[in-house]
Amino acid sequence: MLSLFQYSFIQRAFEAGIIISIIAPLVGTFLVAKKYSLLADGLSHVALAGIAIGLLSGIYPLATAIIVSIIAGFIIESIRSKKLASGDTALAMFISGGLGLAVVLMSIGNGFNVDLLSYLFGSITTVTVTDVYTITIIGIIVILAILGLYKQLLYVSFDEESAKVSGIKTNLINYGLIIVTSVTVVLSMRIVGALLIGALMVIPVVVASQFKKNFAKTMLISVVTSIISVIIGLLLSYYFNLAAGGTIVVVSLIIFGISVLLNK
Repeated sequence: MLSLFQYSFIQRAFEAGIIISIIAPLVGTFLVAKKYSLLADGLSHVALAGIAIGLLSGIYPLATAIIVSIIAGFIIESIRSKKLASGDTALAMFISGGLGLAVVLMSIGNGFNVDLLSYLFGSITTVTVTDVYTITIIGIIVILAILGLYKQLLYVSFDEESAKVSGIKTNLINYGLIIVTSVTVVLSMRIVGALLIGALMVIPVVVASQFKKNFAKTMLISVVTSIISVIIGLLLSYYFNLAAGGTIVVVSLIIFGISVLLNK
């Protein structure tokens, strides 16, 4: 089995995949607690348009995707907080709008359609050294941000009104969560693909919730579940020539099924 690590693209895929498998459920735990799970899907579709903008303009695609995702996330949160529309409605608009913009840009730049599809469905062979460095550095920043704001994020996630009354700057915390979610979504696109990012951020958290532990232990279990899903998924995708993103999600669903049976 260790022979597969002689290939540099496999090494890069596992390095990036393990980092993603740590930060995705960390962020996803707070999204699930806020009943905001669809935010990852909404931002992933917008991020796809950001990738297309980067490819079309010749700018590093992950950079444009992060910027576009953060802007979209701020708009969604503003719509939700000002009660201009429900959170679900705002997300639905951005999911369809982001995908529509990506399709339009694909039709403009026919030459980069293959590259864009690798972000849409994920592709372990396209993970570059630059991607690994970017994912590592930003991933560490995301982890430190979550640990540093853990108590505030926890309070706001479960009782935003009470947190506001107690003096916590809830708007600032919410926008901070939007930023780390946007960054996590974009970093995950190379491994899982835009269409499946939400699953990697939510399913491990749902698995962990089956064990009915406290919030911190739930986060830990979700991270372990995510790491196992990514490692097994990447191994299966390599040996059986399967799509990496889809395989990772299917493995996580199987783990969910096992967790349900174990907790019956």
